[in-house]
Amino acid sequence: MALPPIQFDRASGVLEGANLWERTAALALTTGSKISSHFSHRGYIGCANLLRKALPERNIAIKLNEDATFEFPYGDGYWSKLLDRSYSYEDELEFLFRHSADIDYTLLDCGANYGYWSVLVTSKPFGSHKAIAIEPSSDNFAKLANNASVNGNRFEVMKCAIGATKGTAQLSGTKHEKFSIAGSPGSGFETVPVIALDDLLDQGKISPGGKYLIKLDVEGVEIDAIKGGAQLLQCDSVIMCEEHGNDPDHTVSRYILEQTPLNLIVYDPRSNRLETVSELSILDRIKVSSHIGYNVFGTSSAFWQERIVALNANAARRMQ
Repeated sequence: MALPPIQFDRASGVLEGANLWERTAALALTTGSKISSHFSHRGYIGCANLLRKALPERNIAIKLNEDATFEFPYGDGYWSKLLDRSYSYEDELEFLFRHSADIDYTLLDCGANYGYWSVLVTSKPFGSHKAIAIEPSSDNFAKLANNASVNGNRFEVMKCAIGATKGTAQLSGTKHEKFSIAGSPGSGFETVPVIALDDLLDQGKISPGGKYLIKLDVEGVEIDAIKGGAQLLQCDSVIMCEEHGNDPDHTVSRYILEQTPLNLIVYDPRSNRLETVSELSILDRIKVSSHIGYNVFGTSSAFWQERIVALNANAARRMQ
């Protein structure tokens, strides 16, 4: 019989339901996150996953806010940084989501993993938005579906990958956060269905008159995903793609800037603004760590461009 999840409240720091060893592990995971944050958490995932082997198999339920609970296996190297209350996951996405709480939009969470952003965006502090969480991995999908259930099934889940066209592909990888259909499949690959973003319009899951924020965390097939969403990207939509720190050519951003009608927007931590850019040198300054990803944005929507100008102004006033 599975043990009930450990409970952790990020607001209060209260940890409940853990035994002495699990509490000691929580301290180690938190301290490791704080120390490794000084060098972009390099080495943290590996160390946490080693510690996880000494822990009993059970989940931890992180209370992200009063209306959002995110559950994952205790000791997971990728997600355990959330035990560090000073840690902020993907600042550039949270900046846009928080400041779009009053907009009637739908999140398309492509490469949803365990559903962190779908859980948050559908919560009351983020505006209780609609979300469709799309994840191809069977293992990840089970955890994603669990998080949908934990949060009252308030977002839809789909088990498939996102690509340029509908079909099938081989998904492989050794880390749950890095599963990919790009390249040659490794051992233990899984055959998964693939859809294009525009298929969501054709299937009637979304309408061309809506507003959309589209997270593309699709591990190497971002450009194919963009190609498969040409119709959707003519709507009031923003794509959010990972630009990897180890890519000096800024391949995804270059494609958005040079091969699409979208404006390229990047979050500049120096100014705490979303900046519309016409050349890529700013990414040489922003991408300071080679082993992590940085999110960039693309949109041709006048609505979203005006909104980004307004939220930048609001953020500047709050800093004064």
